[in-house]
Amino acid sequence: MPHRVRRPLLALAAAVLFLLCLARPAAAHGFSSTVYAHVTGDGDGPLRTRLKLEYDLLVVSAADTGGDDALFRSGTDAFDAGDTAAEAAALDAHRETALGYVTRHLSVSAGGKACAPTPAGAFRMGTEEGVPYALLDLDWSCAAHGSGDHEVRGTLFPDSEGYVKGTKTIVTYDVGGRSGSAALDSGHPSFSISQAWTQRFWEFFRLGAEHLLTGTDHILFLLALIAGSRRPREVVLAATSFTLAHSVTFLLAALGLVDVPSGLVEPVIALSIAVVAGWHLWRIRGRGTQVAELRAPAEGRFALDRAGWTRLGVVFCFGLVHGLGFAGALGIEAAWTWTLLWSLLVFNVGIEAVQLGIIAVVFPLLLLLLRRSPRAAAWTTGTISACVAAMGLIWFVQRVAGS
Repeated sequence: MPHRVRRPLLALAAAVLFLLCLARPAAAHGFSSTVYAHVTGDGDGPLRTRLKLEYDLLVVSAADTGGDDALFRSGTDAFDAGDTAAEAAALDAHRETALGYVTRHLSVSAGGKACAPTPAGAFRMGTEEGVPYALLDLDWSCAAHGSGDHEVRGTLFPDSEGYVKGTKTIVTYDVGGRSGSAALDSGHPSFSISQAWTQRFWEFFRLGAEHLLTGTDHILFLLALIAGSRRPREVVLAATSFTLAHSVTFLLAALGLVDVPSGLVEPVIALSIAVVAGWHLWRIRGRGTQVAELRAPAEGRFALDRAGWTRLGVVFCFGLVHGLGFAGALGIEAAWTWTLLWSLLVFNVGIEAVQLGIIAVVFPLLLLLLRRSPRAAAWTTGTISACVAAMGLIWFVQRVAGS
């Protein structure tokens, strides 16, 4: 391929990777929070919401918006000491501030009429993914003429507060014979309990698709798989191996059989990106831009040589870890129901749809380039792999250091 074509192509690949890496913070999962809400009721009387809220985030957000410095001091001191009794006591001592914050950002309505919240008991403490969570029950009294079509709206811990980004509220409900689940975020902050199953399906499908699209680390891992594949068969097998692996851990987490701290999962995800990208760089080391050997047909089952099978095994192992990262996005190590499990499977389908879409767009372009100019293809995939490996190592160091 002429220099006038190759150089702009390489520049474009580098620019795309650079912009992609700038699109999200290095810790793709560390800057978000998940709120859990379980809604119950007979459909005619009051509804009860059982809330789980990240403790330190609740303290900071409530104290900031309510101008309550005493809550901030007592709450953070208890958090730093790891004293759960003191944590709950701090919230109860500043009950008006804490409840005021929650009820400003969470509401229930029936028939278009707002329901009135009443706390049912004191604040309690629990944990999710090893993180302290505040537990709070609220009873919602709705006007008699407004019973029936209940709507739940959640905007807790919005991006505008500046503490976290992309808060999700995972709602499960069992109200008047209707049961299901929903995922709320800033783009879709409310849902109706009477919504059709197709709406619930779409919500979790969309959430899974958005999670992959906004999770730069998972996209870079996928680009590393694509760049290091020699034939369509290889990228399909690699993607299938990755899918099977992360589906296994995703479901094991849903069943409560696997619980790995995010402090371990996130650095390993970053390292996996660097390793898979570095694998391709190692393969082309010493061969320069002569990639004919890399494209030689292999013998054996699925036409994979020893290096191909080894790479497939590495991808599968790292896929297991990525599955824990996907699971952590929804905190699904918590107690589950069949309804919630179905929603999580739909979330996984959304992830896979985007993954296949990226492969369908990017890999044919690389194949076309390979057929027209193997030299340019080697430089392009090498540049992509080098950028991905560098970002993976940077993220690994950052996540190990806890930055």
